[in-house]
Amino acid sequence: MPNIDITVESDLQEAFQIPSCTELGLPNPGPLKIQLPTGGSIQAFADISKGIPTDCALTFSLMIQIAPFLAARECLLKVLKLLKPLIDVVGSLGPPPDPIKLPKAIQEFAKAAVDLAPCLLVPTPASILPFIKDLLCLILKVLNCFLSQMTSLLKIMGPLARQLQAAQADGNSELAATIQCAQKNAQIQGAQLMNSLGPVGVLLDLAGPLFGIAGVQPIQLPSLGSATDLNALKSVVQAIQSVRATIQIVADGLGGCNG
Repeated sequence: MPNIDITVESDLQEAFQIPSCTELGLPNPGPLKIQLPTGGSIQAFADISKGIPTDCALTFSLMIQIAPFLAARECLLKVLKLLKPLIDVVGSLGPPPDPIKLPKAIQEFAKAAVDLAPCLLVPTPASILPFIKDLLCLILKVLNCFLSQMTSLLKIMGPLARQLQAAQADGNSELAATIQCAQKNAQIQGAQLMNSLGPVGVLLDLAGPLFGIAGVQPIQLPSLGSATDLNALKSVVQAIQSVRATIQIVADGLGGCNG
């Protein structure tokens, strides 16, 4: 059967053009963080429940974290407030003692100590255990969300690899380029999913001393690396499943999670 060339309008030709990978590419925002006056930093959370994160989403994530940070400084500020009258008390004791300044310094110290009293209950197992349980239950939800999305991504990446091999074998360069673009987007999504676990690892590290006070063995995420190929992501899923199982056992021992 002979081939017949049909003239097509230019705008229709443009509509049939396969978009370039640049036009189809997913956003790949860089890491955002705020340096804290205490020497540490707050890192933006990648909310994987809302798809691929953007710079705007990461910025709002930082804003949401600032309020809890300021609230967490309350006891620290009360300790600092206690130091000045304590220094005045010690200084008034001499030698020689200062009978005029000492009563006022003791009065100010006693007032600051009353404000600090609730904070003295913090480093006790009775106070920390409910927090540890809630924190672990929260992390379990994050890991379940991560594993669910990563499993869905792997189901996409597997067929893409086979489709690419078939397109290359058939010499279909346009189809191969489209599939490679889809693979690149899937790899970007995989990288962002891996990055979303960064804050979880930070939380577990920061909670390490509290784990010790509560008599709970510290839990850490394994090193996940930066590879985003199919086999590497499968290894990540296996490693996170193991950590999830450990956290579930600990959380169950503390009373279990609701829901």
